[in-house]
Amino acid sequence: MPIEIVCKIKFAEEDVKPKEKEAGDEQSLLGAARGTVAPRDLATFASTSTLHGLGRACGRGPHGLRRTLWALALLTSLAAFLYQAAGLARGYLTRPHLVAMDPAAPAPVAGFPAVTLCNINRFRHSALSDADIFHLANLTGLPPKDRDGHRAAGLRYPEPDMVDILNRTGHQLADMLKSCNFSGHHCSASNFSVVYTRYGKCYTFNADPQSSLPSRAGGMGSGLEIMLDIQQEEYLPIWRETNETSFEAGIRVQIHSQEEPPYIHQLGFGVSPGFQTFVSCQEQRLTYLPQPWGNCRAESGLREAELQGYSAYSVSACRLRCEKEAVLQRCHCRMVHMPGNETICPPNIYIECADHTLDSLGGGSEGPCFCPTPCNLTRYGKEISMVRIPNRGSARYLARKYNRNETYIRENFLVLDIFFEALTSEAMEQRAAYGLSALLGDLGGQMGLFIGASILTLLEILDYIYEARDGRSGGGHPEGEYRVGAVGKAERAGFLVEMARLGVLCQVPRLAGRLEGVSRAHCYSVTLNPKVSWDRLKRVWRHPKAPLRTSTGGISTLGLQELKEQSPCPSRGHAEGGGASSLLPNHHHPHGPAGGLFEDFAC
Repeated sequence: MPIEIVCKIKFAEEDVKPKEKEAGDEQSLLGAARGTVAPRDLATFASTSTLHGLGRACGRGPHGLRRTLWALALLTSLAAFLYQAAGLARGYLTRPHLVAMDPAAPAPVAGFPAVTLCNINRFRHSALSDADIFHLANLTGLPPKDRDGHRAAGLRYPEPDMVDILNRTGHQLADMLKSCNFSGHHCSASNFSVVYTRYGKCYTFNADPQSSLPSRAGGMGSGLEIMLDIQQEEYLPIWRETNETSFEAGIRVQIHSQEEPPYIHQLGFGVSPGFQTFVSCQEQRLTYLPQPWGNCRAESGLREAELQGYSAYSVSACRLRCEKEAVLQRCHCRMVHMPGNETICPPNIYIECADHTLDSLGGGSEGPCFCPTPCNLTRYGKEISMVRIPNRGSARYLARKYNRNETYIRENFLVLDIFFEALTSEAMEQRAAYGLSALLGDLGGQMGLFIGASILTLLEILDYIYEARDGRSGGGHPEGEYRVGAVGKAERAGFLVEMARLGVLCQVPRLAGRLEGVSRAHCYSVTLNPKVSWDRLKRVWRHPKAPLRTSTGGISTLGLQELKEQSPCPSRGHAEGGGASSLLPNHHHPHGPAGGLFEDFAC
């Protein structure tokens, strides 16, 4: 029947002397002197971990109610921390942001914006030739007749030039502009530049970004003030409705920066004849957040190069570029107001293909021509008010001045006054409401509140997991196998050698600090075969050898002579030759000599 023996050997340090180097004086019994240290068990790790409560819940000691309560408290705190951490992570992933508005300090000079205006009527009726009416029949709805009302079916006209038609038949600013003043100085049609839009031929004031006009004061009289005659007698008669038919009378106006092309058919506002319209502006500098907080377009030279024909990126430029690509792909030409050098579509393609293509593009974030807002944008807020003109006295005066009747003055004349409310600008900036630093701070606070941990605690746990996995994969000693370090000559350690042969495996921990304490070698339980001869162990036990009392650097040695002299086993009354009787269970002799190296041996 197998016998299970549990052995414990206690060593005491007495004299620590430097080890003399002698050839062949050292050898390893069960491994190298500095082998791999065995991995820590969970109880040892818990007792040294900085995670609060882990040592009390998983440390060494009996399992009882106290430990169970500590384990429940630890698990509850851990669950509360994980719940709070999940909520913080969800809040961070929503990418919340806020808008901060900061009014800028007043400046002595402010750059005046560009002002684009278009007559709602695209073609002057008096400027259309028979060929123009023939080619624009589908676009304007006019029947293809000559001036006298006779059909021109038998006539052959040259191919139309849409740019020439718009330039020649559009409303001329020199005829519409009756007066112009900017900051108290006279201006004229020469201060406007021609630009083409969906409304045909339009005009932009202060369009050059290199020579932008400044505004030196705020309020009325410090901006642009113009009087216009919209020339309603030149509006086209409506024979039938088309997509280009307009029932309004007046002008469309857009206030924008010099780097942004006009997109007046969507971003402009209307000004009616018979009124003086006051437009109070304020410059607004907007800063948006890029991904993942927002959808703005960050500055990039690569993307700017894609917008050929424009000096800078803007939503209007992006839309015009996208519309041009769509019309070019489907109609194989471009419209006049679109950038590029491709062929201009003839009038019949306008109504048959181009207009339908633009209508199919749609708008918004779901359309094919969605253009992200630039992260840095300058726009102008507007406040519009109106008063009726002319009064009775001014109507007579204007009628005499421009050789018109009062009715014509009331139906065609308008005054537009655009000015800065004040020489200040508003800075509106999107800011991340909950960033990564705030998330880490909140996680650290919750971690410290519930489980008393930190980043270093997590590193401790990872280090222990790595150490445990390394031990299981063979990097450390297998469970139950420990080493005895290098000793003196092999014959002086015969006892331990014989114990190793019998299958008893011992661990001698390294001595820490000063070698004044007691070092123990723990021999773990093994199963011995009772047929193993005990004579070998007795011969080693009784063999006289010179005592060896040195133990340095965590390496323990045992002299066999001391084993024989200080063995407590003979005191139990057994014969000297009874080696088997000396190895009795629970044989303790606490009152043995304290000065020897071998103090106690119990089996």
